[in-house]
Parts: sequence; C-alpha cells; structure tokens
Amino acid sequence: MSHMPSTPPTSPTPSEKRRAKAARRAGEFPPAPEPLAVPVFDSHTHLDLTVQEAGVPGGATGDPVEALIAAAAKNGVDRLVQVGVDVDSSRWGAELAGRNDAVLAAVALHPNEAPRLADLDEALREIEALAAQPRVRGVGETGMDTFRTGDDGRSAQETSFRAHIAIAKRHGKALIIHDREAHADVLRILDDEGAPDTVVLHCFSGDAEFAAECVRRGYHLSFAGTITFGSAANLRAAAAITPPELMMVETDAPYLTPAPHRGRPNASYLIPITVRALAAARDIDVDELCATISATGERVFGPWR
Repeated sequence: MSHMPSTPPTSPTPSEKRRAKAARRAGEFPPAPEPLAVPVFDSHTHLDLTVQEAGVPGGATGDPVEALIAAAAKNGVDRLVQVGVDVDSSRWGAELAGRNDAVLAAVALHPNEAPRLADLDEALREIEALAAQPRVRGVGETGMDTFRTGDDGRSAQETSFRAHIAIAKRHGKALIIHDREAHADVLRILDDEGAPDTVVLHCFSGDAEFAAECVRRGYHLSFAGTITFGSAANLRAAAAITPPELMMVETDAPYLTPAPHRGRPNASYLIPITVRALAAARDIDVDELCATISATGERVFGPWR
C-alpha cells in the first residue's frame, strides 16, 4: 500500500508556474528566421509576460518592450495586438497602444482568471471601461477552458464569457476567443448570446470539421506556432480548408514557440516560421498569404497608424 501524506500537496498558483517557466526560459530565445518580404502582424501576443518570463532576444538594452517590437519589425512583423488576461495587463496594454503606433490592444479577463476573482462584476466593469478606448480594438482573450478550469469554476467562466460577448457588441470590437477543449461550449454560448460581427478563434485548436463550421459562420481562425508541431496534422488539415481571407497568424508569446524551437521562449520576430508553415499547409505563395493576412488585420482591427 502506498504512503499517503496526511495533508495533500498544494498545487502551484498560476503566478508560481509562470515564475518557474521563466527560470527555465530566461536567455534562451531562438535565432531569428529569414525575414518576411511582405510584412504581417502578430494577432495575439503578450509583451508584458514575455518580458517578465523571458526578457528580450539578443540581450538588447534599453526599454525591453520597445526591443521586442523592434526585433519583430526587423523580421517583417510590423504590427502587433497586445492581449490582456486580467485588469492589470489589459490596462497596461491599452496604455502601450496609446503611445506606440505599432501596437493595438485587446482587453479581457482570461477564462481561467474569472473563477478566481473575488468580485467578477467589478473586474468586468473595468474591462468595459477600457474597451471604450480608441486604441483598444479587441475584447479578449475570453472564452472557455475545460482543460485548466474544473466543474467548480465553470459557471463563473461562462458568466464572464457571456459578459465579454456583450461588451464586444456594445463597443463594436472584435471578440477574441480562447477555446481549450471547449469547442461545443463556445459555439453554444455564441449562439445563445448572438456573436459579434467579428469573431477571432485565437490559437485555433480544432480539426478540419470544426474549422469548416467556424468558416461557415464567418469567424476568423488565428493559427499559432502549434501548426508546426509534428503531432499537429489536424491543425494543418484545418488550415488547408480555411480561406486565406479568414486566416490570421499569432505567437501567443512567450508561449507556443514554433518547431524546431519548442521549449524556448516565443516572440513576435518568430512569426515568419509559422507563416511559412501556414502557406505550405494552404499550398499558397508566402508573399501572397502575407498580403492577405495583413489586409485581414486592417479589416478586423482597423488601421494601426
């Protein structure tokens, strides 16, 4: 019979997990890939978390956020969408977008944050106030995550998602959805509430069948570095049937670093790897896909400059 401790171990908090990852990642940014000839944008990045957890590539000096933005631009990624996950990061992103014309912001409570909040209503009021700002062009990332959040937190998660849908509609902003092992729930809630005019599935994680349903609804599918993973045949099949005008590309930095650099920190300058994988999956010229993605960004989020 195995020994059982008298007191069950305490699970690390999200902050503790991030700090542990930061210790493993610091100073390990991959080398820059070949720059893109036609610029694109990163539809989903966390510059604040990248700096906190990994620093900056190449040991750049000066403002670390500006260094990340400059490294991206040097590689053909000339615009970014900074995405919030709680009130503080959403406020920070809105302020950054207000002073840097390469950055637009999205604001929200991450679905795994919502169940942990003591006052969800007050946090949602703060997100709504931020959503009214002119350089805030998205409401997200919001959605459903049945992988990280158990049954006890599902109600708060769904309440938060429904509230974010309403905020996006009231302010005419794109809705950016985090969907982890929750495809049916996401579609059900969107149907219940009525989807905003513009919906983006961040880090698309479904198969070709789910992609076809999202395309039928006119949703945008944003593909991350996961499409480069050897095990991601389902994502490549999904990309193959997605019209280029409904495609976007993202890092979700500092996470989801594309192959062959998995396990190292991600940043927007690595977008060319993912774009080239997308072009191969879609059997389309890289420059043509970049031009289409760039135009889609202006249509979905409006002009950066």
